[in-house]
Amino acid sequence: MSAHQFHKVRPPAFAGTFYPAGAVALRESVEFCLAGAIRCHTLPSAKAFVLPHAGYVYSGPIAGTGYRCLELERDVIRRIILLGPSHRVAFSGIAVSEVSAFGTPLGEVPVDMAALAEIMELPQVRVLEAAHEHEHALEVHLPFLQTVLSDFKLVPLVVGEANEEEVAAVLEKLWGGAETRIIISSDLSHYFEHAVARQLDAETAGRIEKFQPVETTQACGAVPLNGLLAAARRHKLHPHIMDLRNSGDTAGNRARVVGYGAFAFSAV
Repeated sequence: MSAHQFHKVRPPAFAGTFYPAGAVALRESVEFCLAGAIRCHTLPSAKAFVLPHAGYVYSGPIAGTGYRCLELERDVIRRIILLGPSHRVAFSGIAVSEVSAFGTPLGEVPVDMAALAEIMELPQVRVLEAAHEHEHALEVHLPFLQTVLSDFKLVPLVVGEANEEEVAAVLEKLWGGAETRIIISSDLSHYFEHAVARQLDAETAGRIEKFQPVETTQACGAVPLNGLLAAARRHKLHPHIMDLRNSGDTAGNRARVVGYGAFAFSAV
């Protein structure tokens, strides 16, 4: 990965589908989601979050719950480590991109190229543009980050087939201090009836609280999530359930829902 590469931007692939394509409408949508969030608990500088990645009309208010917490530290946070699952491309390891910025209708988010160069030393990390080109799990978080933070760089990582220690090793290298936050992009149960989904997601939340690994059937971002659980346990962080809803609670049919959770990991 060259430090002298030309400026190349990954354009938004889901503007107009998962979220509005126009800048004004998008900003209004993000503000609406933040307004519909459950107010942030008094958490002392949460280090990491698990937040959902569906269309804003469905999961936006749940994601907004976590982003309200980040907003409280907008002048402190300078780097976001964002990990999400691969929905369309099968591969082994953890994929980085060589672009220097990710674009959204709100502008460009610069990539922390020095951080990527650091983790490229790990055998499980590889350059794979195809994993990033049409992946929504990372993209849908960017307008939230652009809204609640002032000046930050992004470390975007798409996670394929990997184990929790491979993910945790990347997180350890990038752990940093107060300037760095980690976001795991993950939805929960898929396509169950509302009451069943509530029960299943409550069980998954209980596993997260106990640092017990979750399965991909319980959370589509289970692989990066389990890596975070391993790293958070070593750093003596404590998980907090901030929000637990599903698409039947926000905008969808209750006969077949997708579950969403907002979790924070802090020192107390």
